[in-house]
Amino acid sequence: MTDHQSTSTATASTETESPTHVCDVCGRAFHAEELLVLHRGVRHPSDLDETERQAYREAYAAEEREIRSFRIRALFVLVILYFGFLLLYVFYASP
Repeated sequence: MTDHQSTSTATASTETESPTHVCDVCGRAFHAEELLVLHRGVRHPSDLDETERQAYREAYAAEEREIRSFRIRALFVLVILYFGFLLLYVFYASP
């Protein structure tokens, strides 16, 4: 690979990995706008106007739904694994 190709590849990967959303108050950078909204709602609630508060509430609710969905799916997988291993134990351990 030539030097030009390696430089452009490194630049492209750096551009996609660099945070693009920066907090106006503390200067912290985030990869997604939702993360910035959640950060501002948690760390700087007094600096928010009404539209930003509403965006924070919506982002918080969406994240809460995603976490709840993950927990339900994780519980389902654990239950399936538990009963799967239990059935395997019964099958192989029985005389």
